[in-house]
Amino acid sequence: MTDSIFSADYAERRARVPRGLPLVVAMQGLTDAGGAVSQLEEYLWDRYEPEELVRFNADLLLDYRARRPVITFDEDHLVDYSPEELMLSLVHDELGKPFLLLSGYEPDFRWEQFIDTVLLLVHEFEVSITVWSHALPMPVPHTRPISMTVSGSRDDLIEERSVWRPTTRLSASAAHVLEYRLHSLGEEVVGFALLIPHYLANTEYPEALYAALDGIMAATGLILSTDSVREASRRFMTQVDEQIAGNQESLDMVRTLEGRYDAYMEDQTIRSPLIGEDGMIPTAEQLASELERFLAERQTGSDSDDDSGAGSDGDSGLGGGR
Repeated sequence: MTDSIFSADYAERRARVPRGLPLVVAMQGLTDAGGAVSQLEEYLWDRYEPEELVRFNADLLLDYRARRPVITFDEDHLVDYSPEELMLSLVHDELGKPFLLLSGYEPDFRWEQFIDTVLLLVHEFEVSITVWSHALPMPVPHTRPISMTVSGSRDDLIEERSVWRPTTRLSASAAHVLEYRLHSLGEEVVGFALLIPHYLANTEYPEALYAALDGIMAATGLILSTDSVREASRRFMTQVDEQIAGNQESLDMVRTLEGRYDAYMEDQTIRSPLIGEDGMIPTAEQLASELERFLAERQTGSDSDDDSGAGSDGDSGLGGGR
């Protein structure tokens, strides 16, 4: 990839960067259940005010027709054009410890060139470890801690935190490929795939942000503030609990998910309730379809006095068995 991919003063800026820093990746790509990655990017930029080091050229990497930039029409003229951005920045945590942040859009084009460039940057800056998070909608209850799948080279984190360890095929993101390449080269890298309640996947779920920050801190030793995130999470959970308590179908669904989750956690040797018989991760559309079917079955069951088994066995169909 040519130097035109970088901002003009990249050479001067990179000379000021200490070597051996951790790299946090927050690229918004294929899946972002609960707004985990978008919240992480916004939180780091708002609280820690990163210093731009490298700006990638969107004209080479972005499909403008698929992800159009935003512009504001103000009565009779246009203002506030906001093009998509992808950049490498220098950030400092709560104690002033520096780290690198790769954040912004996931490239639509030239993945191999982009990833090769990031690998060169990792080598140049002698990055100590690369950490990234993404989030998947899954049939898990919000009343339990966020589960995750941990991948990469950190066996300690995999052993400690990786609750779900499937063998499955899935659509790759640029961050997936970056992790794959880093791991193949013997570099330190860790990925956190957060499992978000599917019925909260389209919300900005504060607990997802907290889980992402917690994973970053565990992998890097950085200190990032989480007080405001925890408070936002408590308020959000209270609202969710109140809404669910007022709807019997939703309450039954959550109880069913709790039963499946607890049974899985008690015996990790049983087949995971989060994937189907074919070993594939359910899509958001499949989860929505299963939820609609579950609610329809609950309604049918409540209308039939002689169908005493309807919904009583805790099998909502939201997990495996498809």
